[in-house]
Amino acid sequence: MQCRHLWRVKMVLRRLFYVLINNAQVVEKLSESRPIRRAAQITAFAITKAQIAGKEASTKLLRSDTVRQIRDETSKMPRNVEDFGRRATRLRDTFVKEVKEGMRDANRQIKDRK
Repeated sequence: MQCRHLWRVKMVLRRLFYVLINNAQVVEKLSESRPIRRAAQITAFAITKAQIAGKEASTKLLRSDTVRQIRDETSKMPRNVEDFGRRATRLRDTFVKEVKEGMRDANRQIKDRK
């Protein structure tokens, strides 16, 4: 019984919100309020920071030895299982080295912020 009551309340609130959000005057009035403007500024800042970080990460990834090595290794087919094993080991070692370097860079950035 109580579950049905909560469901009705939820549906009424959902409908009320839908009506309000589709009312141009209400949206305009809200957009002029200080909290909503501030929330929009923070959102824009977060999106911009994420885009910059994404571009930096993709640039770093494209310059990565691991990506270069994967491209090189996939262009050549191994002659036998032993050759394949050596290539996989080299790839793993390069990947581990880059992860360690990335962790050191991240730790340095954290220390520099403090």
